[in-house]
Amino acid sequence: MRVLLQRVKQASVTVDAETVGQIEAGYLLLVGVTHEDTETEVNWLADKVAGLRVFEDADEKMNLSIQDVNGKVLSVSQFTLYGDTQKGRRPAFTQAAKPDIAERLYEKFNDRLRTHGLVVETGQFGAMMDVALVNDGPVTLMLEKNA
Repeated sequence: MRVLLQRVKQASVTVDAETVGQIEAGYLLLVGVTHEDTETEVNWLADKVAGLRVFEDADEKMNLSIQDVNGKVLSVSQFTLYGDTQKGRRPAFTQAAKPDIAERLYEKFNDRLRTHGLVVETGQFGAMMDVALVNDGPVTLMLEKNA
């Protein structure tokens, strides 16, 4: 499982000109699921996201978690995180989980984040989405947990 985490000042997801998810300060998470992923990877990554200290404290050091700053999460399913570009000029997505498996684990990931008291907005699984954000920092981290 892969999560591309971006610390944001604001972010939103639009589907067919309708905003389906929107946050102010917090994280935009792009979430990718592969075939071998289970709830073990889901729980580990959600717990990691909730506990990461990437917000600045009074001394301007990354020392505060999203919970410490009352930030929110915008979580967007992103199968292209498993795009393989090693051969040819067109990415292969054979490592991305099938939609039924990916959607179930993506929803479990979001639910696990909520158990940490986080407000979690989402995109729309499987839809063509327009994602807008103002990256704060910029701070962008790739988190990964292999089965």
